[in-house]
Amino acid sequence: MSATGASAQERLKARPSLARRLLRSRETGIVGALAIMIVGLTLFQPDFASTDNLLNVARNVSFVGIVVLGQAMVMITGGIDLSVGSVWGLSAVSAAAFMAAGLGVVPACLLALLIAAAFGLFNGLCVTKLRMPPFVPTLATMSIARALALVVTRGKAIDEFRPSYDDPFFALGGGDTFGLPNPFLVFVVLSIVIGIALSRSVYGRQLYAVGGNERAARLTGLPVDRLKISVYVVSSVLAGIAGIIEVSYLSSAISNQGLGKELSVIAAAVIGGTNLTGGEGTVIGVFVGAVILEVLRNGLVLLGTDAYWQGVFVGSVIVLAVFIDQLRKGVWGSR
Repeated sequence: MSATGASAQERLKARPSLARRLLRSRETGIVGALAIMIVGLTLFQPDFASTDNLLNVARNVSFVGIVVLGQAMVMITGGIDLSVGSVWGLSAVSAAAFMAAGLGVVPACLLALLIAAAFGLFNGLCVTKLRMPPFVPTLATMSIARALALVVTRGKAIDEFRPSYDDPFFALGGGDTFGLPNPFLVFVVLSIVIGIALSRSVYGRQLYAVGGNERAARLTGLPVDRLKISVYVVSSVLAGIAGIIEVSYLSSAISNQGLGKELSVIAAAVIGGTNLTGGEGTVIGVFVGAVILEVLRNGLVLLGTDAYWQGVFVGSVIVLAVFIDQLRKGVWGSR
């Protein structure tokens, strides 16, 4: 046998089997967990698998899911964005207020997204130029954005913007295409775009490099500050998009929209396998993580679980997801 043939055989033997690669994949575990949840809920509560309920799950998961995509990008670089829930709410009430003042739908939404982007830029500049821990500026902007939402609404709902009900703006959040809710289709499209950006582009590889070892990334000449600023802007803009779509769905805006959603967003990212210390995470993972969180919430409601206990279940799932991921790294990864 030639040396070339022998080396080829050695490479084939060294290549992990499909089963081993699946075991080492973090996505395998969370997809399996989602499948078990769906089967279990269907057995105990058949209404869960009804078409109307599944479409309701798809619509509801979209709002948090869109924001999770940006949060995951921030976490991949080793940061965290606590302001997404408040930026979500401020963008929602800003768009509604601009439309109520007579501005067109498109200009109103663009201005709301610019406001969201400004918050992301501020967060990014504080983290990079002022060298603040991400927790500090994003916690501050969480408070600032929520306060501004209260200033805009004065504690009252904004519902007098009222374009005609056949206006495409209302179809954005409340309409369906090919039988699927439009917010879910937006979530899917954004997931595909960001997934390609993270896995197939130089930009994505640079983000992982920053999160994996920021010092090494700087020494290799990567524009670390610009990369970090960009993910905070993207995170805030996606939070703004979620807020605008929710306004379209509800046909009104209130100051507490997005309240507490930053916890759900971070939870979905963690459940999806995004590492809090940076360098790891996939769009497939966070997509499934967001679905798991909504399936759990929906299932608990259908099973008649006390609303006060829902947070206990969600927290338990987060701890379990992190434990399984650590087990995978320490045990499966060493085999």
